[in-house]
Amino acid sequence: MILIALSANLPSRYGEPPETFKHVLKALEARDIYFVRGSSLWLTSPVPYPDQPWYHNGVMEVHTDLPARDLLDVLKDIEKQTGRESAFRNASRVLDLDILTYHDEHIEEDDLIVPHPRMHERAFVLEPLREMVPHWQHPVLGQHIDDLMPTIPEDQKAKKLDIKIADLYETDAHALKA
Repeated sequence: MILIALSANLPSRYGEPPETFKHVLKALEARDIYFVRGSSLWLTSPVPYPDQPWYHNGVMEVHTDLPARDLLDVLKDIEKQTGRESAFRNASRVLDLDILTYHDEHIEEDDLIVPHPRMHERAFVLEPLREMVPHWQHPVLGQHIDDLMPTIPEDQKAKKLDIKIADLYETDAHALKA
């Protein structure tokens, strides 16, 4: 299973985060990366800088024949095309795409670590992941998602929105603003 996290807390040239995510789905498909299923979008408190705008987050499963390194290159290219600029680590952003898992592989390279090294510490990953794959188990830690949830700090808030990633294929961009 290939899992990708989507995150944004600033508007992009495509609009607010849901419109940006809609663009991401089209851009992925154009590069032979196909959406399989996804969570709802979640509004989550910013980590680690609480004075930033809240984030829109989600998790999706994709299918591709690309190796993990090439997938990462595509994700970074889509971020760049969307207008991502990062003044510092964990700065507010128009788009962040992270590989959470790439099948059961364990990869450690300079700029590619899979499974994502902090995914088990973040409500903005675990809440949408638990919604989508309730029986998920961390491929390295071996812990079930329900065992990881109590370890999340209480200041990491997450609220499920009424928008599912799958709906973004079919939703008119103007309707997302309503």
